[in-house]
This record gives sequence, structure tokens and C-alpha cells, in this order.
Amino acid sequence: MKIQNITDTDGFFKLVDKCKGKVELVTSEGDRLNLKSKLTQFVSLAKLFAEDTDTLPDMELVLYDPEDAMHFINFMAGDASK
Repeated sequence: MKIQNITDTDGFFKLVDKCKGKVELVTSEGDRLNLKSKLTQFVSLAKLFAEDTDTLPDMELVLYDPEDAMHFINFMAGDASK
């Protein structure tokens, strides 16, 4: 699932924490990082601050639970309307 321009980073990571299944971030090199890991979340936020932006850039997620995917779709629809 590709996502882009997430402005509610706190809400995004709270949603990741609530997911039942694994949530992986696919890097540009094809590596998969466990987004449920607090270390990975911290590194993601540090990158945001280094880039001086307030939105999460385009990224690809792999979700292993169909319900989790629906929660992300709903989140993105709500985030896009802001």
C-alpha cells in the first residue's frame, strides 16, 4: 500500500501501534523495516526533523492484516481532508 503526505504523524504512529498484524515500511532499496518498532519510529521522526518538513513523505507499507489496511485507508481519507 502506498501512502503519501501524511500530516498527522502522531496519529499515523498511533495507528501503527494499534495494528493487529505486522506493519513494514519498504525502503527505496527494497528493505522492509518493522514500523511497530519504537526504534524505527524514532528514526523516521528524526529524518522528518532533519528534512525540516511536517509531513511524512511518500512511502510504501506492507500490511499483513486486512483490517489494518482498512484502518489506514480510513486514516488517509480523513488526513487528506484536513
